[in-house]
Amino acid sequence: MKLIIRKNHYEASLWSAIYIAGRINAHNAKNKKPFVLGLPTGSSPLIIYQELIKLYKEKKVSFNNVHTFNMDEYIGLSKEHPQSYRYFMNEYFFNHIDIDPANICFLDGMTDNVQRECMLYEEMILQKGGIELFLGGMGGNGHIAFNEPGSPFDSRTRLVTLNNETIEDNSRFFDGDISKVPSAALTVGLGTIMDAREVLIIVNGKNKAKTLKKAVEGGADEMLPVSCLHKHTNAAIVCEEGFF
Repeated sequence: MKLIIRKNHYEASLWSAIYIAGRINAHNAKNKKPFVLGLPTGSSPLIIYQELIKLYKEKKVSFNNVHTFNMDEYIGLSKEHPQSYRYFMNEYFFNHIDIDPANICFLDGMTDNVQRECMLYEEMILQKGGIELFLGGMGGNGHIAFNEPGSPFDSRTRLVTLNNETIEDNSRFFDGDISKVPSAALTVGLGTIMDAREVLIIVNGKNKAKTLKKAVEGGADEMLPVSCLHKHTNAAIVCEEGFF
């Protein structure tokens, strides 16, 4: 696991956006097959998305040969709900680039068959040849996607119950009202993420410094989900100065 440190969160995000664009361009120069990209939501990747949009508008990258899989979705929120992750991705990224909507894959939080939805998601990833690069963020308790502490490192896409800390953290997106935050979600598993050929985690917020330090300096521990990256052969964490 590599650790990449930049001056501040903007510089860390800019580095990440340029790196992702470079990976897409290098892939497309050699392959006709799509570049399969795993993506997160939340505040951590926002600047990355803004910078990728800029690179697209400057004609330095194209997403017309990119297929995406989002990490997670709340149970009970329709795609039109302003706090759904599908809405978030359209609002902050997809509506501003040249990606084909048919190449965008989401978990359906309104499904009436959770087990089948999760199974089909895993199958779709395999049908696309696997994920080339999985971008993610880290929560305050070390979670990636909605894989809370205690999630097995070999877990797959599944239904999860969110713990109180995650619900409290996410209440800022729901007018600060904890009661409005869904208590369950669909999420890719840590095993799903680890199957990606490359994993890139962006970490922001000094409140996460203690957790990140423990994850980097300690070993792999299922009570600290992000520490699974110690077991990946091509993984990196990008953060700003002051975390160590």
